[in-house]
Amino acid sequence: MIRVDRGYEAALGAALGDDLESPVDAAAPAYWSLNGDPAADAALPEGAAPLIAHVTAPPELARRLSQIGIVEATQAVVMMARLKPGQRLVTRDGAVYRWDGHVTGSEAPGAAALRLSQKNRLSELEAEIDEARIVLSEAEDMLAEKAAAIAVEERRLSDARDRSRIATRALSEARDALAASERAAGDLMRRRDVVTEAVNQLKSQLEELGLQEENARIEMDDAPDLSEIDARLRDEQATVATDRGLLAEARARYEGLSREVEARKRRISAIAQERASWTTRAASAAQHIESLREREDEAREEIADLEAAPEEFEERRYALLNEIQKAEAARRDAGDRLAEAETRQRAVDGVAATALSELAESRERRGRAEERLVSAAEKRHESEVRIREALGVAPHEVLRPAGLTDGNPLPDIRDIEREVDRLKMERERLGAVNLRAEEEQQELSQKLETLICERDDVIDAIRKLRGAIQSLNREGRERLIAAFDVVNTQFQRLFTHLFGGGTAELQLIESDDPLEAGLEILARPPGKKPQTMTLLSGGEQALTAMALIFAVFLTNPAPICVLDEVDAPLDDHNVERYCNLMDEMAASTETRFVIITHNPITMARMNRLFGVTMAEQGVSQLVSVDLQAAELLREAS
Repeated sequence: MIRVDRGYEAALGAALGDDLESPVDAAAPAYWSLNGDPAADAALPEGAAPLIAHVTAPPELARRLSQIGIVEATQAVVMMARLKPGQRLVTRDGAVYRWDGHVTGSEAPGAAALRLSQKNRLSELEAEIDEARIVLSEAEDMLAEKAAAIAVEERRLSDARDRSRIATRALSEARDALAASERAAGDLMRRRDVVTEAVNQLKSQLEELGLQEENARIEMDDAPDLSEIDARLRDEQATVATDRGLLAEARARYEGLSREVEARKRRISAIAQERASWTTRAASAAQHIESLREREDEAREEIADLEAAPEEFEERRYALLNEIQKAEAARRDAGDRLAEAETRQRAVDGVAATALSELAESRERRGRAEERLVSAAEKRHESEVRIREALGVAPHEVLRPAGLTDGNPLPDIRDIEREVDRLKMERERLGAVNLRAEEEQQELSQKLETLICERDDVIDAIRKLRGAIQSLNREGRERLIAAFDVVNTQFQRLFTHLFGGGTAELQLIESDDPLEAGLEILARPPGKKPQTMTLLSGGEQALTAMALIFAVFLTNPAPICVLDEVDAPLDDHNVERYCNLMDEMAASTETRFVIITHNPITMARMNRLFGVTMAEQGVSQLVSVDLQAAELLREAS
């Protein structure tokens, strides 16, 4: 039921807000109704145009719309002071200024303005659709006419193509004939040129031969007689041949003498070597003879010793036999003594066994006697304890409480037992008496004091523990917030560096306490709206995660950082960004980065490469390449 001019949707939506949802039906829970006379309402400030001038609405909204003015943002602040109760000013972009001083900015227009804008856009689209349908109908009619014209032209084109094919075939045959005639003419021209060139060459050769013949004739006429010169030449040739023979013989003799001299020199050298060898061998033989003579003297001495050895061996043999006989006699005597000793030992063993059995029996009897003695002593001790507990006197004074003296006869046991039973019954009627009540009360008092002290210690410990926990939580919150701010700053900088623009931030969610809050990443790559990390693409998520990891790493750096296949989900363009980030971090920190990768772009940007190759099956080899040194060598060359 509402129509608003184009451009005023935000103003109407901000001015009415959720009231646009209310109908004019009185049966609804919330509705618009006619109330009062609009003429009695105060006029808007001068310079403010009523919003109703740009809105078509039911009469129930007329009073509300007439009290809303359209102004510029610069005028609204000044006019707001002149508003009457119920009036408000609104700008075209949705800022609202109420009479009571409340101001609503235009940064976040409401859903009502969006619906009005969409409604106007829908009306425009419906009008455009109608126009498009008319244009489409006309285009369809024109398309049918053009299709018929195209069919006629296609038939004409087909006929023309047939005629063109026939003409093309004739033209091709004519071109083939022309090409054949041109080839034949070219062959004739080439053959004519070859013949002409051959004729010209023959003519020039004939002219040269004529000139040479003329010159030869002139030289023959001017030449002297050659017969004398030929004779002298033949004599000189004979002399030269004789000298050449003599020279060859002399050279042969010289070469033979040279070979003999060389052979003699080699023989003299060989003789000298043989002489030195024989001299060395003679000296060695002399030394060997001397050693043999020494060994001969030693052998003679050994022979003399061995010749005297049999007599000595015989004497030693007789001495050994005497010793053996003495040892045999000693052995027989020792055997006799051993037999006697064994007999005596058997007799002593029998006596010892008897003594051991008697000793065992004596020990058993002694043990039983000691047990009876111990039992009697225990009974006597128990009786003395019972006497002291029951009568409170020493055992030797037990007769005194009963009024008896030594030497007097003891009373009848039955009378005593009846008296004891009577006294026990009287005692039982008196009831039980706790003789340890005072001691127990003291013990309980001490336990109570101990428990009170322990309770105070526990309460004090709990108070100290709570204080320590609060202190730790406070310090933890401060440190966490400080670290979070540093990480967030580094994350924003690295995100912008990696994406070449855009913004990103870290937010603590789900709790006001940083120690219990969760973490959410809001990222806006260039050209996109802010959104959570889960809505980004795979490469964008990898770059965002990389920015966060390195932001934490820059907050608390380490001397070595190992990155394993970090660039695997990235395309070539993002790999370049990743490598640029590595260069920046390597330059700004003292961390050494060890990167494991298969990407050739990343490997090309490294300072040193390490790889494993298998030149032979089953044999691995480590290969390293220093790219910085290679670049220096290339620049030097």
